[in-house]
Amino acid sequence: MMHWRVVGCMTILLFCLAPRCPLRADDDAARSEYRRPAGEAQLREWLENMVSYHRFTIDEVHRATGLAPDEITAALGRFRIAPGDKLVGRRDKLLVLPYPGGRHPRIGFLEGAIDPQRETKISVFAPWDDASYVVADIPEAIWSNLGLIYLAHTHVPTVWSKQGIELEKLEWSRREGGVLEMERKLPGGIRFGTKVAAAGTEVRMEMWLTNGTSQTLSDLRVQNCVMLKGARGFEEQTEANKVFDPPYAACRSRDGRRWVITAWVPDHRAWSNAKCPCLHSDPKFPDCAPGQTQSLRGWLSFFEGDDIQAEFRRIDATAWRTTQ
Repeated sequence: MMHWRVVGCMTILLFCLAPRCPLRADDDAARSEYRRPAGEAQLREWLENMVSYHRFTIDEVHRATGLAPDEITAALGRFRIAPGDKLVGRRDKLLVLPYPGGRHPRIGFLEGAIDPQRETKISVFAPWDDASYVVADIPEAIWSNLGLIYLAHTHVPTVWSKQGIELEKLEWSRREGGVLEMERKLPGGIRFGTKVAAAGTEVRMEMWLTNGTSQTLSDLRVQNCVMLKGARGFEEQTEANKVFDPPYAACRSRDGRRWVITAWVPDHRAWSNAKCPCLHSDPKFPDCAPGQTQSLRGWLSFFEGDDIQAEFRRIDATAWRTTQ
């Protein structure tokens, strides 16, 4: 094993070669969704997330945290953190982490996702490649009969932005066993949340919405996006490598041997955007009366093999649509 003194020197050299960008009032990071860690424990946790697993550069860490480059370099040395020093590998269950922001999860159509918020995004790492991951935005957007009530970035106005209301920044809550949970209360009384749990070779997800208003909510369409930029072999900006068999949406790797699969129910629409590139299995909540809660179930997994339809049938046999 390489001694830490050598690893630390290599880390400092690597990050010193990265673009340096002292924080200024007009800096991109100052205008974006950056979050400064509160205290040493949180700083270490986020640096491990960004550098050990996501292999961020100094510039990307700066954009995610707002910290100056010299602060970042010093903390990496203090905590003995180096790019890629945490192995994902083939473990008993998939690795799921909150996506830290600082690196845009899309390749293209960036004008459709300005200042992406991290509190709805998770990274799921491929079991065959420690450096590859997909970013699931759950939810990216929620529509209702009231209009667009939530959007996880800036693109088109929401019901709230039209009123000059800015939603507070949130974070995923980390539960026992690696479970992640997020909950948001919207102005007017609507609440929604997401629960994410890795279970062996798949990630099972649940989303809920509670109607705290005085009227029934209808047309509750949800947009859930799985972005492929960070997954090597899946990042081609094309529709040719996608397969849709609702509720399943799948992307085939460049070599044809591997797949990324996602699904949500009740299903509304399965599609993709080649420019991002991304996969969508977009569900729809049933109509929700005042005081009522409705829920959705989701799936994300990786597959190695040729017969994707057989894999869809195997997934169906797990009864994921009705059990959590």
